[in-house]
Amino acid sequence: MDKRLPGIFTFIFLIILLAGCQDGPEQETAPEEAKADEVSEAETRAQQYIELWNNQEFSKMYGSFLNQGSKDLYGSLNYVTWQEEIYDQLGVSDINVTYAPTEEGADYPKDAPADFAIHVEMETLAGPIEFEGTLTLLHETHEEMEDWFVEWNPGFILPRLELGDEVEVRMTEAKRGELVDRNDKPIAVNSEAMMIGVVPQNFNTPEQKQKLARALEIDVAEIDAAVGKSWVQPHYFVPIKQVPASDQLTLDRVFAIPGTKQEKSDFREYPYGEALAHLVGYIGPITAEQLTELEDKGYGPNDLIGRQGLERAFEEQLRGKPGVRVIAHKPGGAEPVTLFENDAGEGNVIKLTIDAELQKSIFESMGGEPGASAAVDPETGETLALVSSPSYNPNEFVKGITGSRYDELANAAGNPLFNRFAASYSPGSAIKPVTAAIGLQSGAIDPEEGVTIEGKRWQLNGSWGGFHITRLHDDVENPIDLHKALVYSDNIYFAQKGLEIGREDLISGYADFGFTDAIPFVLNLQPSQVTNEGTLGSDGQTADTAYGQGQMLVNILHLAKMYEPFLNGGTMYEASLLMDENEPAVWKEGVVSDEHAELLRTAMRGAVTDGYAKSANIGEVAVAGKTGTAELKMRTGEAGKENGYFVGYDSEDPGVIIAMMIEGIEDEGNGSDYVAGKVAGVLKKHKE
Repeated sequence: MDKRLPGIFTFIFLIILLAGCQDGPEQETAPEEAKADEVSEAETRAQQYIELWNNQEFSKMYGSFLNQGSKDLYGSLNYVTWQEEIYDQLGVSDINVTYAPTEEGADYPKDAPADFAIHVEMETLAGPIEFEGTLTLLHETHEEMEDWFVEWNPGFILPRLELGDEVEVRMTEAKRGELVDRNDKPIAVNSEAMMIGVVPQNFNTPEQKQKLARALEIDVAEIDAAVGKSWVQPHYFVPIKQVPASDQLTLDRVFAIPGTKQEKSDFREYPYGEALAHLVGYIGPITAEQLTELEDKGYGPNDLIGRQGLERAFEEQLRGKPGVRVIAHKPGGAEPVTLFENDAGEGNVIKLTIDAELQKSIFESMGGEPGASAAVDPETGETLALVSSPSYNPNEFVKGITGSRYDELANAAGNPLFNRFAASYSPGSAIKPVTAAIGLQSGAIDPEEGVTIEGKRWQLNGSWGGFHITRLHDDVENPIDLHKALVYSDNIYFAQKGLEIGREDLISGYADFGFTDAIPFVLNLQPSQVTNEGTLGSDGQTADTAYGQGQMLVNILHLAKMYEPFLNGGTMYEASLLMDENEPAVWKEGVVSDEHAELLRTAMRGAVTDGYAKSANIGEVAVAGKTGTAELKMRTGEAGKENGYFVGYDSEDPGVIIAMMIEGIEDEGNGSDYVAGKVAGVLKKHKE
């Protein structure tokens, strides 16, 4: 038998099989399939149009999807340009158009409209706008293209918008939230004012502009810039500047100028003025840079915004939600129609831990001298005061400060615009209780052990060359123990003990008190440092650092907080500023034992009663604390100046720790005792 036969049979079978698979005569498509194709075409076109709409590609929508009747009626100017301008006015940052899908097999014959229910959502300057509509498609032939096209009208931009309408977007600023202190005393509040503006069609002569500029103490260029905004129309009210209602003289001058108009508005006022200026900050006209950065958040060129301090830090919470009113002005003088309105939402009232009266008392005690001060509650970590002196009046900035006045402040003695509580300075002997706590914890300091120190100068050995550690007083009887060293502020004792603690343990101990950490606070504060490099490179540097000199720099708020563990059982709390915070947040804990803290408290009381802080030894308050005198080392390179410190509290009722630094006390006969007297006076007043 031929072995090739099975292969031949297989080949014949495959030929028959393939022949059976060939298409027969072409048959007409079933009516059901045709209907499905027609539905798919209409819905596909609707989907494509909506996708372009969501991407705001209006030119493509007009060119490829608009039906002929809509093009003839509206043209590209109304469809593309007008729509883009309105979206720009509204500040549309996102648009989401959706439609309800049709049921499978729905019939859309070519000779009838295809309707799709749509939902339009858009994010605008003042929140979302939503509306429903019906997207209608007509089957048409455009040149050689036969397809479905959209029948359009201006209602797809905004409901009730019609051809010929002139759209105006009026922003309504939310009532700004207020700042109050722990006792509900107003710190930053809204008071009544008048917004001065002009109506361009009635205000168009150089003489009018010059008179208004003089009355408002601004430049004519500012008026021209406001009137020249793209949204301005001849009959619109154009705001120029706020004037407090109490400034009747300015209001009367403005009222006498034709073409001006006044509308009631809120005015930001700072009742505590200079005392709280650096902490609270102020609001002012938005800058061009801020406007570019924040335009998508609803800010306009005439808005006020937090410019410094807490006004800036809490801008989002204080500002609230602006409102918007979209108005269609009808041709022929018909009554305008409100197309959309979204009411403004008030900003939050923020209650601070600050005691405004204590803050004022501290500021006044500093008498305008350059310096900084902080007050904290040792049991909660709450920030009670944060002062920079000298200062400025923030109310001047809200009104619109002139360039010449700003230059005057910038060049004034003491630099009142500089925020000293945000900087860091060499702390001098005010750091000695912290060094003592580190030495006690490490065992390098035995509080019962005394050392013999002779004279006012000391050095470890001859390798120090001309470098010596000096102390102010050599009349204290030997031996010098920890108590005497703190009471009489002996630099040599602490230099020697710093060397015994050792470089690594000293660095580690200061780290336990928060050195090199970012200070947990709402505002940016320069962190404290032990040295520039974070290490102690020599015995001389170690000795110098142990009593607060060398390269050590300390922020005033941090300094106050380092005394908290001496009064509350060993804990440093984060510097809270908001009253609505629940439990105090721990920053550092276990940094000093109860036994050691008691030794330090006894010595700090002795520094007032027996030591060199005699100005704080007043009958009304049992003041305890530590003085400090340090060379000015705020990275300025300036030499020959001294800063005076005192960190003090009422030893019988330690509810507040006050740290104060005054610059340039070298001319004061009693040095840092001068500062101790100021703190004692504040504690006395606070107790009353």
